[in-house]
Amino acid sequence: TRESARLGALRGRLVAGVAALPDVRINGGDSVGPAILNATFAGARADDLLLLLDAAGVDASTGSACTAGVHQPSEVLLAMGRSEADASASLRFSLGWTSTDADVDAVVAALPEALARARAAAAR
Repeated sequence: TRESARLGALRGRLVAGVAALPDVRINGGDSVGPAILNATFAGARADDLLLLLDAAGVDASTGSACTAGVHQPSEVLLAMGRSEADASASLRFSLGWTSTDADVDAVVAALPEALARARAAAAR
């Protein structure tokens, strides 16, 4: 559909911005829906990164949509064979009918500083 194509284009821009950061792994390969991006941010705790992004006005989640509000490593990533450390360093970004290019730009702009701060906190 037209909406799937629009979301896929937004996701592609988001993937490009997130994947450009050091030590970041995009999860799920090519078989993911156009509205979801899950990424592992090595060296950071997802909960720290989540709080820092929230302070910057960016919404994300540490788990799947069906476990929203529950702060624990993604069961899906664990089932895929990822380590608990990787699953605990992963965030999910969801796109929807209200998502725009400006929203993607805001995430990509906020991530570098938030990630640096989250990694610094995890190193302590």
